Amino acid sequence: MHRLTYESTIRSCFVAYIVQAIVVNFAPLLFVTFQQTFAIGLREITFLITFTFAIQLVIDFASAYLIDRIGYRRCMIAAHVFSAAGLLLISELPFILGDPYPALLISVATYAIGGGLLEVLISPVVEACPTRNKEKAMSMLHSFYCWGFVAVILISTIFFSVFGIQSWRTLARLWAVVPLANMIAFFFVPIYDILPDGRKSGTAALFSNGTFWLLFFMMIASGASEQAVGQWASTFAETGLGVSKTIGDLAGPCLFAFMQGLSRLIFGRYGDRIDLQRMMRASAILCCISYLLASLSPDSVLSLIGCALCGLSVGIFWPGTFSIASSILKGGGTAMFAFLALAGDVGCAIGPSLTGLAADMLGGNISSGILCSMIFPVFMLLALLGIGRIKAGMAHKES
Repeated sequence: MHRLTYESTIRSCFVAYIVQAIVVNFAPLLFVTFQQTFAIGLREITFLITFTFAIQLVIDFASAYLIDRIGYRRCMIAAHVFSAAGLLLISELPFILGDPYPALLISVATYAIGGGLLEVLISPVVEACPTRNKEKAMSMLHSFYCWGFVAVILISTIFFSVFGIQSWRTLARLWAVVPLANMIAFFFVPIYDILPDGRKSGTAALFSNGTFWLLFFMMIASGASEQAVGQWASTFAETGLGVSKTIGDLAGPCLFAFMQGLSRLIFGRYGDRIDLQRMMRASAILCCISYLLASLSPDSVLSLIGCALCGLSVGIFWPGTFSIASSILKGGGTAMFAFLALAGDVGCAIGPSLTGLAADMLGGNISSGILCSMIFPVFMLLALLGIGRIKAGMAHKES
């Protein structure tokens, strides 16, 4: 039998990010179907989104204290079990319980636990692998979430076109096969210690470190910069171009995710020739330009190009911040990754919320809401300049 190596671990982590993309993005494609099938209102559907986000935040926070005690392998296997179980439950439980809405909440909570665990686990597992270029590996890793997102939209759209939306339960069961198959891999692939020398900084040491808080807010800006436009991309396509929802999903969030994945793939392939912080600063500037193009352009096609450029520009923010944190905070360990993931989730909630709130206050104009949200990439640029000074100071001390 061929001996499994760290490359097998990395490949399994790539698939794990596809699993997270499935559990995060499949159910939202069915919200209208849920409304019609189970006779539930928009308020209940909205709470499903809020509930999912709340569960993931709780898991992010708890992971900082529990994963090291339970072990990475056990937690990774459990994450896949919860992910598969949630997908299977959402296809069955609403038809078993008398009231379908509590069944949906139980199903959502189950796969949200799996998704939350994966978000915390995958990056440190890859970071611990003995790769030559950690930044390249991290960027390539995070690109697989984008490819998973694209795959969920494309495959689901094709499936519903061929078999009809009424076959959504069958598709949910089929998607559950992916986490079940990848779970088996994590019984066997090697899991390396993230800090093999045992030197781990406690949460108190992290919280007293000003650099950690700068990175924490960079993660908030990363999530917010991404989702402030990403969550509204479909609306841009539908209202601006006047196309159907199917085409809107393909031209909006699918294009956004493709461009986001492309930027991560490029850095994953050529990262050893590119300075990470320089690329992130250039990306932050491009992100500001994309916000201006999307929000101020009088032409709807140019606005859509702005959305696509936003996907390209924000792609490196999340994995890049993780890589910077790993290089600066050497003893951060699991707690660091967990709290940074929590910050990213907070940003993913704040970004689209600010866009929507600002748009509502400015007469329902989404473009105006996106313009107001440009504060996030601006903050990212300023924070990167601060990180540059910190790293320069560290280099000076070492010399």
